[in-house]
Amino acid sequence: MSLDLQYEYRTGIGTDIHRLVEERDLKLGGILIPFPKGLLGHSDGDAVLHAVIDSLLGATGMGDIGTFFPDRDPDWKDADSRDLLLKITQYLADQRWEVVNLDVIIHAEQPWLEPYKMQIKRCIASILGIDFLNVNVKAKTNEGLGEIGAGLAIATTAAVLLRRRIKRTL
Repeated sequence: MSLDLQYEYRTGIGTDIHRLVEERDLKLGGILIPFPKGLLGHSDGDAVLHAVIDSLLGATGMGDIGTFFPDRDPDWKDADSRDLLLKITQYLADQRWEVVNLDVIIHAEQPWLEPYKMQIKRCIASILGIDFLNVNVKAKTNEGLGEIGAGLAIATTAAVLLRRRIKRTL
């Protein structure tokens, strides 16, 4: 009997949107962005990390962010989304999943995010424990259309590829 080591691959997509409000810090991808408004949410409202969490959980078939961190639970009130992503990362590692690559799109009319994209990449890669080059962050406007285009909200889409080594008996 011999063992053939192979990988199982899974893809996942996550999305999130939060309304911009006064008197909140703007956190995107674990980074504090200087802006007069922040994202409304039960936790810190970090739509980037929430979409990343949903993409990871979707790829593994383990639900979504609300399954692990319900917004009705006071334990998660004002929680730092970096801590939430770290918990999910540790959970996935226990299941032997590893991130191959992650692609993130931030949909925001304002603020201009170009100066922060590399910091966001580094923060996400650090939390996930992967190479900086395996994370991509893009920022897009909505060309003035909808709630995002009107500057009322910020949305994020994340796509991830995961793999884990499996043993097959021949």
